[in-house]
Amino acid sequence: MKVLAIDTSNLVMGIAITAGSTVIGETITNLKKNHSVRAMPAISELLEECGIKPNELDKIVVAKGPGSYTGVRIGVTIAKTLAWSLNIPLVGVSSLEILAANGRYFNGSISPIFDARRGQVYTGLYSTLKLGDLVCVKEDRILLLTDWIEQLKATQSDILFLGNDLELHREAIATEMGNQAVFAPFTGFNPRPSELALIGMNREHENVHTFVPNYIRLAEAEANWIASNQK
Repeated sequence: MKVLAIDTSNLVMGIAITAGSTVIGETITNLKKNHSVRAMPAISELLEECGIKPNELDKIVVAKGPGSYTGVRIGVTIAKTLAWSLNIPLVGVSSLEILAANGRYFNGSISPIFDARRGQVYTGLYSTLKLGDLVCVKEDRILLLTDWIEQLKATQSDILFLGNDLELHREAIATEMGNQAVFAPFTGFNPRPSELALIGMNREHENVHTFVPNYIRLAEAEANWIASNQK
């Protein structure tokens, strides 16, 4: 089975192609550049470099959020278009789960972190079963970091934190959680599209026409519009 994995849900843009248990090609960048301009050329270039034609793909796996609203929309739109035009299955995977997969062999719980501004974070809690399989312990959410820290302290287990936004919150986490908090090295901060492919490879397919991103909360402009129309 040949899988194309696409993640544009944050600053990191990741594209991977896997065939069975082999990663054929993978490209990752962590740049403040427009995914809408770069994603399709990156996919095309990787397919060409790997000698794979689009009609040879068997499945599309995409990061479905949360993250940047624009970034999530771009990736999901590309994935849906490809899946529909090629008539192949589409699978969506949590953007936080993809990041958590970088800690799949940690002996404890894993908290991936995306900054959500105003003291809030997108996060969830993951753990590993035998052979490094991930399991979601607390579903993805958005909440104040202070509230999340209190929940994690109550687990009394070691927590691995990781993500490119971690530096914004490291001091607060370390101060409140002490030795209970473990911080991944920066090499584990970028979500890997090959992990996305692995997670989505055997997941249940989505309906390509009804599949939508998981923003967790409304975009600020949309929330403001709803509020103004309720007055």
